[in-house]
Amino acid sequence: MGKLIPNTYRIAHLNLQRNGRRSLLSILIIAIAVFALTSAGGFGLYTYESLKESTARDTGHLTLSQPGFFEKDEEVPLANGISDADEITKQLLTNDSVRGVQPRIEFSGLVSNGMKSTIFVATGVNEREFDMKGPFLDVREGKTLSNIQSPRYDAGEPEVMLGVDLARNLNVGIGDWVTLLATTSDGALNAVDFKVRGIYSTGVPELDKRQLYLHITSAQDLLASNRVSTLSVFLFDTHQTAATQQWVESKLSNMTLAQNIEITPWQDRAFFYVKVKNLYDRIFGIMGAVMALVVFVALFNTMTMSVTERTREIGTLSALGTYPKEVISGFMREAGLLALFGSLIGAILTAAASVFLMVFEVQMPPPPGRTESYPLSIYFSPELAIYAGLGVAIICIFAAWLSARKGVNKPITEALIYV
Repeated sequence: MGKLIPNTYRIAHLNLQRNGRRSLLSILIIAIAVFALTSAGGFGLYTYESLKESTARDTGHLTLSQPGFFEKDEEVPLANGISDADEITKQLLTNDSVRGVQPRIEFSGLVSNGMKSTIFVATGVNEREFDMKGPFLDVREGKTLSNIQSPRYDAGEPEVMLGVDLARNLNVGIGDWVTLLATTSDGALNAVDFKVRGIYSTGVPELDKRQLYLHITSAQDLLASNRVSTLSVFLFDTHQTAATQQWVESKLSNMTLAQNIEITPWQDRAFFYVKVKNLYDRIFGIMGAVMALVVFVALFNTMTMSVTERTREIGTLSALGTYPKEVISGFMREAGLLALFGSLIGAILTAAASVFLMVFEVQMPPPPGRTESYPLSIYFSPELAIYAGLGVAIICIFAAWLSARKGVNKPITEALIYV
């Protein structure tokens, strides 16, 4: 065992044991700092990943539309829609990275229960849309829209899903009928009766008061147009977004289309994700700076006391011909060992906290602007733990260098008689 560990590090370890209580306290301070950094960073990674997936599941990893669709308003519904949706969908599904291509129609109008009317914001989709959304759509009552290809689907009873607050305001439930009134693509008014199939919540109160889903074919009948607003491309892996975007651009350039098509990746529409990430990055940056200062002060104090107590030892080593840089290196190795032990303990604590939260669910309060709580989770990132450990090690070694440099600069005669 002695051959595996160099003598210099064995001596450094023995020196730390000379005042075990002080060394243990320093290790605990480092461990707490590393635990704080890695656990907070793990929560940030979990938040980033959740927001990323929820945004991609909601808008699609790529959104195909006419140029400027998201910047300018339409004079009439589907004025800026896509005419070649079916042909584009067939071509895009040839890519193995594409999980699905979902057409969408977005429009607004009035919804009524016969006695009361209110404004709605509708999204026309097909039944596979809800498979793509996964757990990010909370169906409170009823079911999602039926498959219109199913023999059990009754075309005479078109279906609609209402936001939970919209259904409450209209005082309707599953099986009740509502009337949607909207402007057609020709500028006329059209109204169609729909049967409530399900009631859902997005977790955002303002959306739940206005939003509803209906079949895309029903939306086209209501708006008297065969166009769609956008095509949402869903991928199997979010990391494939950039590569797939290049492939889609190449594919579309070789097609003859009725209008130009613009491709928007999910990042360009993830305004909430970008703002939260910028906020958390600043918070974690400030937190990291505070933790670094705490570790530096603690280790500087520890190493200064150690150097002071061993002044006569330093003088003796100097009298025997030991170079000052060798003495300083010894203290720096001791600080490095403290950083290593503390970082390992801190990383283990973070891993234990991550496993604990997987087994025992802890609910976080709803974030601002939302009504749904969510489970607390911490991702354990070995890469983050390594970065935190390296940062702490650099701080500890620098603190040891500052402390030891003052001790070795004392004259030998003064150091030998130091009490």
